[in-house]
Amino acid sequence: MTNGTATTAGLDARLEQYRVELTGYCYRMLGSSFEAEDAVQDTMIRAWRSFDKFEGRSSLRSWLYRIATNVCLDMLTAGNKRARPMDLTESTPLARAALSPRPDNTWLEPMPDSRVLPTPADPAEAAVAKESVRLAFMAALQQLPAKQRAVLILREVLAWKAAEVAELLGTSVASVNSALQRARATLAERQQPGAGAAVSDPLDEEQKKLLDRYVAAFEGYDMSALTALLHEDAIMTMPPFDLWLTGADDITGFMTTLGAPCAGSRLVPAQVNGMPGFAQYKPDPEAGGFTPWAVQVLEISDGRITGFHCFLDTQRWFPLFGLPLRLEAESDQVEQGA
Repeated sequence: MTNGTATTAGLDARLEQYRVELTGYCYRMLGSSFEAEDAVQDTMIRAWRSFDKFEGRSSLRSWLYRIATNVCLDMLTAGNKRARPMDLTESTPLARAALSPRPDNTWLEPMPDSRVLPTPADPAEAAVAKESVRLAFMAALQQLPAKQRAVLILREVLAWKAAEVAELLGTSVASVNSALQRARATLAERQQPGAGAAVSDPLDEEQKKLLDRYVAAFEGYDMSALTALLHEDAIMTMPPFDLWLTGADDITGFMTTLGAPCAGSRLVPAQVNGMPGFAQYKPDPEAGGFTPWAVQVLEISDGRITGFHCFLDTQRWFPLFGLPLRLEAESDQVEQGA
């Protein structure tokens, strides 16, 4: 191996060690799984090409975050704010339920934990990281101007000092503190549905039992059992459709009418946005076996399910999560690859 090749390989390895945390940062900034991965790839390419200009006045990690921030700010200049259905429309009664899709770039997207959550030694850091990718917090971040978003993430989630953030953004400590104060005020004013979700890390015994009961109820399509698990104000969403439903009656009513083809589905556990989740496969009446239908994300509080979010673009989501695009009839479980 030549010295040049060795140097290149060494630089690649040094940059690569930051990929997961940078993806988490860009995902919080952008609200999109695929845009986050594109942003990190762009960051890595820019860093690789300009490494000879890196003078070491800051750490390599800080330098990469500076590049990633600039990439994200450039991507956010179009002003698109990704959202959940309840951020855009009023809840629809079941009697008026209609499945109206909106373009992909409308929606806050799900993300596998493994792609955005490093494994810090400190359990408290791990808990903060998980909370900061939950759908409700992600939706709240999308309400902030881009630079306030960056300041809040760097200060509150990543625990950077105000002086470090000021240096990264090329501004003053006073400006950083002001932006953080405004960002906190905005989040306090706009309490997001799902913000009260409380999931232990790892799951406690009661939460594990709740999820076991949920799987049994859903796979058995037992609406009475499912009703017993849902909070009275539970919310169901189904991006890319802007429809969202509130309450056990409308949710189970939808599942037995428009959602009736999901009867007999199989659920495979998945770790999504710091929350319990499942890949849902529904029966394939033509070919047999099961075909992908949704990535589900569950929000839990006080022993009940408060949020039930189904992301339906399976051709995009299942490969991202390392999930197969088919289950055979005799397979009730699969190994999750993500």
